Amino acid sequence: MLTDANGIPIAIVVDGANRHDMKLVGPTIEDLKLERPTPSLENPQGLCLDKGYDYEIVREWVEQAGFTAHIRARGEEALELAKDEGFRARRWVVERTHSWMNRFRGLLIRWPKKVDNYLGFLHLVCGIITWRSAGLLG
Repeated sequence: MLTDANGIPIAIVVDGANRHDMKLVGPTIEDLKLERPTPSLENPQGLCLDKGYDYEIVREWVEQAGFTAHIRARGEEALELAKDEGFRARRWVVERTHSWMNRFRGLLIRWPKKVDNYLGFLHLVCGIITWRSAGLLG
């Protein structure tokens, strides 16, 4: 899943649970339906990923898509925790969005057998999250 800075889902791809997340970066970026402004030096577009995506191929995919990669290297967070007692681990916005999605019981445990049915429910949940984040209800 790809989210904006507020945690609103903007691209999503479904695959098996036995597939490594780093292999889904390319298809997820390709699924991006929003028309993006052209990145420039004044307005770069960042993509924040955790240390599970710290692979050269991921950095290439992100660069080809025009994003600036912000990937925490393996072991970097542990060093920060050891150096500074008050350091708290930074959690990415997408993790918060996953938590919001887990509140929908049909997504917490995948009941539909067909991928299209599951993807339809996933899109419905993403729409509800976006609607709630927009603050239209007050």
